[in-house]
Amino acid sequence: MTKLSFRSHAAKKFEEGSPLTDTFGRKHNYLRISLTERCNLRCTYCMPAEGIQLSPKEHIMTYEEIYTIAKKFVQMGVTKIRLTGGEPLVRKDAALILEKLASLPVQLTLTTNGVIVDRFIDHFKKCGIKTLNISLDSLHSHKNKEITRRSYFEKVYQNIILLVNEGFFVKVNCVLMKGFNDDEIIDFINLSKKLPIQVRFIEFMPFDGNRWNMDKLVSLEEILSKVRSSYKKEDIVKLEDAPNDTTKSYQIKGYQGNFAVISSVTNPFCDGCNRIRLTANGQIKNCLFSSKESDLLTPLRAGKSITPIIQKTVQSKLKIRNGMDTLDKFGQPSAHSNNRSMIAIGG
Repeated sequence: MTKLSFRSHAAKKFEEGSPLTDTFGRKHNYLRISLTERCNLRCTYCMPAEGIQLSPKEHIMTYEEIYTIAKKFVQMGVTKIRLTGGEPLVRKDAALILEKLASLPVQLTLTTNGVIVDRFIDHFKKCGIKTLNISLDSLHSHKNKEITRRSYFEKVYQNIILLVNEGFFVKVNCVLMKGFNDDEIIDFINLSKKLPIQVRFIEFMPFDGNRWNMDKLVSLEEILSKVRSSYKKEDIVKLEDAPNDTTKSYQIKGYQGNFAVISSVTNPFCDGCNRIRLTANGQIKNCLFSSKESDLLTPLRAGKSITPIIQKTVQSKLKIRNGMDTLDKFGQPSAHSNNRSMIAIGG
């Protein structure tokens, strides 16, 4: 089958009832919604030191618009929704948004920096939220302050313990940067000895303003090398990964929790990608690394159907990292300069 006929065949299949299946057969059932571009931290890998130009308030989706768009995606096949930001919980109507989305037949969860999660414990339980991703990039308060530009380490750490004690499954997200926190890999893994959590090491990724370069990258293989030099081979257990997992998961024998690696740079997982992103100002992105966006908010406010836009966006998704299918291509600064900062995309 030629490339052209393959595309035609895929388009025909798409028209026959698979609106969130792209031309490579990937079914998109996972929607990540950014509630806000604002945050109570200033993490270096997420935003430039000078901050970003925030979208005008009138350009940010209302809770009704978030619900309407989410409902449309659910009708099209989405079964999981993750709320992100910025920091999703700093939005004044965050609890209301949680309740509205919890009425949909989806698995609801969120990614947060953990600073104010203690205020939402009852809301999480009411909305059926069982897992949360918490960002924590160092176990040392001074290093945590350096990377977040704020002094909230103790609060976040205690909130992780609180969530565990309240019965939530916590995934601790740690962005690794060479020469900064890569010496804490084993310390983070040892957190999972007595805590039933998953520690997730994330390769440092390039976004506008975060001064990324390959020299700061701590690769999947480097992480595993440190693990192998610290634990007996027979004690390192490879866990089974789900079909759409972004992680490669492991456990140290006898530990309550486990650890995982998200290797977006050195070992991308594009073949199993099932994600679509909705920014706080109503744009959808079919790939984290794509600078192209499709506006849903303007047509929604004009009373027009957003279904064709969603379909076209899914169909235009490229096979690997928005076309950056080699490390050489990915390592070019110009390839990322037109993309947003992470805080404006949604973590």
